Amino acid sequence: MKPIFGRGPSLPIRLALAVVASLLLIIADGRYQSFTSAKLYLNTLVSPLQYLANSPRWMLDSASNQLMTNQTLLAQSKRQENELFLLRDDLLLLSHLEQENKRLRDLLGSPVRRDTRRMVAEILAVDTDPFSHQVVIDKGTLVGVFEGQPVLNEQGVVGQVISVGKNTSRVLLITDTSHGIPVRVARNDLRAIASGSGQLDRLLLHNITRNTDIREGDVLLSSGLAGRFPEGYPVGRVHRVGYEEGQPFADIRVQPFAALDRVRYLLLLWPEPKLSESDEELADADAELSTESSTEPKTDAKSQSSSATAEQVSE
Repeated sequence: MKPIFGRGPSLPIRLALAVVASLLLIIADGRYQSFTSAKLYLNTLVSPLQYLANSPRWMLDSASNQLMTNQTLLAQSKRQENELFLLRDDLLLLSHLEQENKRLRDLLGSPVRRDTRRMVAEILAVDTDPFSHQVVIDKGTLVGVFEGQPVLNEQGVVGQVISVGKNTSRVLLITDTSHGIPVRVARNDLRAIASGSGQLDRLLLHNITRNTDIREGDVLLSSGLAGRFPEGYPVGRVHRVGYEEGQPFADIRVQPFAALDRVRYLLLLWPEPKLSESDEELADADAELSTESSTEPKTDAKSQSSSATAEQVSE
């Protein structure tokens, strides 16, 4: 009886035919580029499978990115804001340093300003009393905050610390009626006292006579007098100079550079470390030694020249 399905070639023969056909196809494609269009269509058909095969990896990557918590993002954002805050503080002294450079360019041995310790603090609460301009910050004695410490932000002087707790402190703003800060006019070094007016956008200059050289638009900087605020930080800009009949003093109003109604982060400054008596004595001794060492070679040279002259005379 004849079988329904005829028997084909054996398995080794079929394997040999497949190998020969593969070699022929490889040679034809490599030398004659016969299957370029066919490969294009095949790649198009296979690309969805490739995306499907890579989808687990993409899902794992997205899941790992989602594992970053909200606290980590907030910490990174706060650290970057603090770094930006410090950089803006460095820019505050740029104009002041330019003026000082012009004055001290011809001087030798002028003191160089040291880098002071700084720390960023965040406002926790604002005093609700309309007649008292005070805020509470999140730094206290644990980090070295002290009463009378100057407080700034990226725009200018904000105020000073008036009371200190273990973890919080209270800051008196420069616009409070009980606050005053020594200032000087950047244009002509005129010195005055800027007092708070009770309004967040206004300071007052008291006891300024009518013939004083002060104009609208003059920039006021901290003068450094009384040792409370460091010298050269922006305080405000004069926006009104008025004179009233019968009044001996001018009505001068100043707009603070710091937007005190919108501050959130503040900058605490520490004074420069003072040298102890022993350090000062060592510094004086070093200066005397350097002076003596610089004068000794001149004395030796004079003695040698005098001795040489005496020998020539004797000869």
